[in-house]
This record gives sequence, C-alpha cells and structure tokens, in this order.
Amino acid sequence: MTEDALERLKYPIGRVHIPDVVPPEQFDGMITTLETFPGKLRAAAAHLSPEQLDTPYRPGGWTVRQVVHHCPDSHVNAYIRFKLALTEDFPTIKPYMEDRCALLPDTALTPIGVSLSLLEALHTRWTILLRALSPADWARGYVHPEAQRRFTLSQVLALYDWHSRHHLAHVTELAKSEGWA
Repeated sequence: MTEDALERLKYPIGRVHIPDVVPPEQFDGMITTLETFPGKLRAAAAHLSPEQLDTPYRPGGWTVRQVVHHCPDSHVNAYIRFKLALTEDFPTIKPYMEDRCALLPDTALTPIGVSLSLLEALHTRWTILLRALSPADWARGYVHPEAQRRFTLSQVLALYDWHSRHHLAHVTELAKSEGWA
C-alpha cells in the first residue's frame, strides 16, 4: 500500500487544521456536528458483527471497536477541559495517553452500546453548555503542555468538530470499502 493510500485511510477527511481565529458564524454548524455525532456513530456501528467491530480501519490502526470506545474517552476529556477553561484562567490541562487507553481491558470487554450511550449523554450536556456560551467565553481556553501552547475554546470546538467527523469517517469508509454498508 502506498504512503498516499495509508494517509487517506488514516485521515479520511484530511488532517486537522485549527485556525488562529474561528469565525463565530461557524460555531453553530460545529456544535450541530457534536450534537449529531453520537447518533451517526451509533447508526454506522449498530449493524456490525463482532468480527467487523474487531477489524482495523487501516493497517496498523485501531479497530472499529477501539474507535467507538475512544470517542467518549476523548470527548469526556474535552468536556472537562471546557469546564476547567470556563472556571479557571487558562489552566494547564493534563494530557492522556489515548493509545494506551485503547488497549485497556474495558475496550475489549465493554459492549459498544455502553460507550455510545455515554457519548449520547455527554454530547447532550456538552452541546447545552456550548449553546449557552457568551462571545467572551469562546476566547477563554487552556494551555496544552504537550503542544506547549494556548488553545481558545473556539479552537477546541473546531478540533472536536473535526475529531467527530474524522472518526465517523473511519467507520463509514471502512464499511464502504468492505461492502458492509
């Protein structure tokens, strides 16, 4: 497989680009992405067999099961980071080892429906919070120690808009390529 083909499998919607300034007129569409993502992920994974769930979306990549469980792991962290940023002055957040989390026993042992339900409840709370933010709130943010930079909440919204579409595409593109869809 060529490097270009692997890149397309790894980043089916392209690599993330977070602008320095996210136009406020884009917020509603990005929040809608977060609002609809859990249902779309559930629909994409609901009909898959255990063998299909254990299929990697690319050579050397995570399985569909790992992707589904990763989404609430990641988005719980993002939600808490939003709350920290809204209640503290540019706090330094704690990164987490997503690759190691994907290998923990709960990823293999927990039915995906549990993570999908968690994602649905989390996104309900998160989007209620996001729709209530003031213009000044979007300029708040946090320091990411690995990136060694500040991120505003508007930039984090853009990141998780991309993250949701990115992982949904991992599942839907694999299903298409394998003839499961």
